[in-house]
Amino acid sequence: MNVTAPDWKREYQTPHGLTVHPASPVVGARITGVDLARPLSDGVFKDILDAWFQYLVVVFPGQTLDEDQMVAFAERFGPLNKSANPRTHHNKKNPAIMLISNIREDGKLIGAHPDGEMHFHTDQCHQEKPCSATMLYGMEIPSRGGDTCFANAYYAYETLPEALRRRIDGRRAMNVYDYNHADTRGGTFDIREGVPHASHPVVRTHPVTGRKALYVNRLMTGFIEGMPRDESEELLHQLFIHQERPEYVYAHKWTPGDLVIWDNRCLLHARTDFDASERRLLRRVTVLGEKPV
Repeated sequence: MNVTAPDWKREYQTPHGLTVHPASPVVGARITGVDLARPLSDGVFKDILDAWFQYLVVVFPGQTLDEDQMVAFAERFGPLNKSANPRTHHNKKNPAIMLISNIREDGKLIGAHPDGEMHFHTDQCHQEKPCSATMLYGMEIPSRGGDTCFANAYYAYETLPEALRRRIDGRRAMNVYDYNHADTRGGTFDIREGVPHASHPVVRTHPVTGRKALYVNRLMTGFIEGMPRDESEELLHQLFIHQERPEYVYAHKWTPGDLVIWDNRCLLHARTDFDASERRLLRRVTVLGEKPV
């Protein structure tokens, strides 16, 4: 599929009556004129999919969705991850649903990733087959902060200096799920026993658009394979700084009722800090993906 570059300056009507409003000059769009709680025709969903491939992350404001309705919409993008592991805060009734929250009941957190800032990353890159898409639905939102920032990994690769592109050509990196021990200044060579990890190309090719994206991140990429430690850390540091440049980033400020879905294969995301005394509650669903190539 050859996806053309979007026009970031103007909103437009899709063939089936949706309105697409570009959110920033680099990534993201709002889509209005659709009620996701109702079944969607194939034509309307194709409009959504086309916009998603163009803008990488799309926001549907003002939605009212129960769990089953959210799951039904997410399944249009592909099979869902239905981990029933209670440690991951998945819903027992609806195992595709995971809560993201700082709310406590009986002294226990009801959701994952409760508080604080989170560095740029791609979801599940520590797995052999990371998710292709992540969907979040905002229910309770703090008055300030807790924004989700999205960075365009296509642009990050396409604007790399030629010398850096040559250095990463054909390289692979190890990605490690070990937040508490990661050195976010440039990765870590040390993988502790039992910690999930997976090796992926530093540059991956999107299976639908055919475009190349820079596929490393500050939160979970530990090291570039086959390089001395110092060289790996220095190179990763350069890549992290480059891909997080403000001109590649769109910060989404949440409103209750926002449904957001992003393409995990060509987009990084991060979270800004917020007041931990305020409640934050979102539902998350992830779509199963393929092995990066």
